[in-house]
Amino acid sequence: MLNIVLFGPPGAGKGTQSAKLIEKYDLVHLSTGDVFRYNIKNETELGVLTKSYIDKGELVPDEVTNNMVKDFVAREMNENGFIFDGYPRTIAQGEALDQTLTLLGTEVTMMIALEVDEDELVKRLLERGKTSGRIDDQDEDTIRNRFKVYAEETSPLASFYSDQEKYVGVHGMGTVEEIFYRLTHAIDSKNQTERE
Repeated sequence: MLNIVLFGPPGAGKGTQSAKLIEKYDLVHLSTGDVFRYNIKNETELGVLTKSYIDKGELVPDEVTNNMVKDFVAREMNENGFIFDGYPRTIAQGEALDQTLTLLGTEVTMMIALEVDEDELVKRLLERGKTSGRIDDQDEDTIRNRFKVYAEETSPLASFYSDQEKYVGVHGMGTVEEIFYRLTHAIDSKNQTERE
């Protein structure tokens, strides 16, 4: 089973690459945004609770997020595995994910981080902002602040997975195909090593 935590700063191409990885390895995609929307739309107990935080402009606590992810993983479990996109974001969430997967007899295979130069990302996001209409992609200060938050959140998580020998950094510059090749090479190498 292949369980990948895909990381990268805003604009690194996670969405594009995760779609290609899902297709190649037949993985289930878990995005916290999708999980939140599913629970809110279906008015599950966790969805109602989540909506109450969002409506007040507050962050959804780890415990609520972790429980939604746990439900999703148990419901969508398959023999191929998952790609976790935007989750975990904190060490507490990483530990919760480890516990959830252990209960299901599996574990995180690897955390792959797309590494892209910040100035290049700013350029990409400002360009995306012109066509997407996303307000948060139209102001350089806002974009750079998102990188700061990303770095603060993910640095400890990178160490968390490094300590487990599961962290892999992948150069995220180049064409979509070049980056995809690097990602699949990293995944296939890790799988090969574990089979030996």
